[in-house]
Amino acid sequence: MRPRLFLSFHIFLGLTVFLGGAGPLTAHEPDLRRTPIVAAVQKVGPAVVNIFTEEAPRNRKNPFRQFFGDRLFEQFFKDYQPFDSKRRSLGSGIIIDPKGYILTNEHVVAKAVRVKVTLIDNREFEGRVVGADIKTDLAVIKIDSKAPLPFVEMGRSKDLMIGETVLAIGNPFGLKHTVTTGIISALDRTIRAGKQQVYSDFIQVDASINPGNSGGPLLNINGSLIGINTAIFQDAQGIGFAIPIDKARRIVNDLLQYGKVRRGWLGVSVHDLTPNVARHFGLDHMYGVLVTNVFRKSPAFKAGIKPGDLLLTIEGHELEDKSDYFRKVASYTIDDSFWLTYWHDKHILRVQIHISPVPASAAREMAKQWLGVTVRDIDWKLAKRYRIMARSGVVVMTVNPKSASGKVGIRPGDIIRQMNDTRIKKASDFNTAILEAGKLSSVLLLVQRGRNSYYVTLEP
Repeated sequence: MRPRLFLSFHIFLGLTVFLGGAGPLTAHEPDLRRTPIVAAVQKVGPAVVNIFTEEAPRNRKNPFRQFFGDRLFEQFFKDYQPFDSKRRSLGSGIIIDPKGYILTNEHVVAKAVRVKVTLIDNREFEGRVVGADIKTDLAVIKIDSKAPLPFVEMGRSKDLMIGETVLAIGNPFGLKHTVTTGIISALDRTIRAGKQQVYSDFIQVDASINPGNSGGPLLNINGSLIGINTAIFQDAQGIGFAIPIDKARRIVNDLLQYGKVRRGWLGVSVHDLTPNVARHFGLDHMYGVLVTNVFRKSPAFKAGIKPGDLLLTIEGHELEDKSDYFRKVASYTIDDSFWLTYWHDKHILRVQIHISPVPASAAREMAKQWLGVTVRDIDWKLAKRYRIMARSGVVVMTVNPKSASGKVGIRPGDIIRQMNDTRIKKASDFNTAILEAGKLSSVLLLVQRGRNSYYVTLEP
């Protein structure tokens, strides 16, 4: 019996120790609940701000309307509409400098006549827009504080992994400092907003990003700022997007220094790769764009690129078509550089391209080569010569009959009043519009001849 009693005693003692250790964990329980997500929120939360804007009535169509839907904002503010019909909107932002510089979305502050910023401790500040860029949907605003403000340094997005955990913090529907979590679903997403605006390189996440979250930070599990939350599809569930912070960093630097983004160029005209051209080059793939013209003294000219070469990749990313080429080049600012691979004389070459400013002569040369026209501002001599009735626009001086313009019947003396969505008042407007139109496969022109106006579509 003694061995059995001895064994029973040890079993009883073991159970006592085990059950005694299963009591309430009071002293260390908070440490167990402080997960990396909690730590990230505690680290970044104080730098996240709520942005309220007051906008004058505007006619510009916001390209993000199809993602957000103004209906959501109107429902939220329906009881607070002032008699002067000024619009209220809300968004989020992240302080990136203790002096009060805040990174947010362009559409959050577009056309704002007043910007109010609220911090997590309920302090309120009047904000001013330092610079904004509609092409990337990024903006920087500034608030003034006597004391340094909590801020978050910009991290890196180059090494993001599909499937890694992310956090979004923002102001959805006016609910301050809301945190949602999810994973990165995809990278390098391209989104078309409207007929002309295309946004590229977006991070796709399944974290809930609702109206009001726009402009807020996207964080990784370490609390590093990896993106700026932006549009969601209005009718989609569980899909959100963010602008990679590496891209945002380049834009912010220009906005802080110049108040605008200085975009450069490569200096080539390109066409999409066709099956016939691919067979001519002996290619077994259909990516790349064909160089049809190289502008003198351009970055491409200095790099040795020739007409007839085939541009293949930028920084290792394949060029799917002409639009993809322009999107990738547009993501770089002046003084940036990137590696370009291209096909030349049956060899694949690799060269580093340094982006430079677009010279004023480039637009005139592009108009001549791409559209087949030269234009001038309207003056009294031209108005008398061509009996011009219009007070704004540019006069067509010459037309190449074999060009896209010549084929649709444009002739000297016609007035170009609009190109795509850009109103043309003078030659500088035309030059800006032609550089933008060069990224598209077709151009819509509003042409006036005498008292009559009509639209024509060109496919250079």
